[in-house]
Amino acid sequence: MENQEKNNEKRESNGGNGNNGGHHNNRRNNRRRHNRHHRKPNAKPENAALNGENEASAPAEETASENKPERNERNDQRGNNKKKKNERSEELSGTGFIPEPEPERKYMFDYEPLPEEEKEEEPKTIEVVGIKFRNGSKIYYFSPLDIKFEKGEHAIVETVRGVEYGEVALGNKMVGESEVVFPLKPVLRKATAEDDVRNAENRKLEESARPIWHEKVTKNGLDMQLVDVEYTHDNAKLCFYFTADGRVDFRELVKDLAGVFRTRIELRQIGVRDEAKLYGGLGSCGRPFCCNTFLPDFTQVSIKMAKEQNLSLSSSKISGSCGRLMCCLRFEHDTYEREYATFPKVDTIVDTPKGRGVIVESSFLTGKIKVKMNNDQSIKIFGKGELKALGMIKVKEDVSEDLKKLEDK
Repeated sequence: MENQEKNNEKRESNGGNGNNGGHHNNRRNNRRRHNRHHRKPNAKPENAALNGENEASAPAEETASENKPERNERNDQRGNNKKKKNERSEELSGTGFIPEPEPERKYMFDYEPLPEEEKEEEPKTIEVVGIKFRNGSKIYYFSPLDIKFEKGEHAIVETVRGVEYGEVALGNKMVGESEVVFPLKPVLRKATAEDDVRNAENRKLEESARPIWHEKVTKNGLDMQLVDVEYTHDNAKLCFYFTADGRVDFRELVKDLAGVFRTRIELRQIGVRDEAKLYGGLGSCGRPFCCNTFLPDFTQVSIKMAKEQNLSLSSSKISGSCGRLMCCLRFEHDTYEREYATFPKVDTIVDTPKGRGVIVESSFLTGKIKVKMNNDQSIKIFGKGELKALGMIKVKEDVSEDLKKLEDK
């Protein structure tokens, strides 16, 4: 009872006396909050009459409020959403979880432009000049550095071996970057008369170095056959090319040669194909060696290429002067392979107008196909359009050891 009396006294002291107590104050405060929330931009406050303003504006305020109910609804919805968001944040903050911020809204004018169609770039080109060196047919590209060169002229160029004297095989031309091996070495200058004289003197020095080589090789008891000797144009390096059956320990030989020539010595072991390329000569066809005239590099050659070209599998017929399979078997192989893709091969069983048989010889060059007939074992010649292939005879490939030695290891 005492607590209830204290509460009543406290309520009366907070709310005022008589009819102007807390209950009336609460109703008045609620009405003020309601009017403030629904107030229009041009509306006047509720107690305007107390301030001496005209009470006739009240009906106008009610009319304006009735004409725009949609805005009031949006404000109510916005307030409710904000209240829910605050309640959700308070709830999650108690668990120690902090939600990620919502992504920024993008409007119609805030968009990412579509990527433009990529245009095919034209292949880049670079100006080069083609230089080749003695005892070699391969052409190397160099940067001309704004110097105009003509075919047949000589130039001084910088290479990985040093400064060298070369001949211009291709004048200034533009080539694609894919054809160039970078970094592109520069051409130092055009060869002068002094450079020509020095190049001739270097050739004489190379010839005089051969007897010294043989003397030092015999002294060290080494089995090495000298192929060529080459000085760089500035005499900074002397290179000896040799062949040998296996690996050779020539460290002592290098010391002896360096003590005589007083320059940097380089010994390079090469194969029999490289030897033929350096020396040159005539092949069985009567023409100069392919490797010495136009082939830039050596590629793998196999006996299978000779078979597909219907050549006699005799070592004397398909080997070159170097003792290996002829290089022409390789660069002609692509043509034979392309043509025989649509042409009957040897050992193919075929139907002919005169019976069934087996192809024993096929040549797309002449267009004639020789077939061994099954009935009388005779050989008859037909054209490609007269035959119908039925299958292949399985033949065991038997290659002699002598032919296997001709292939590159």
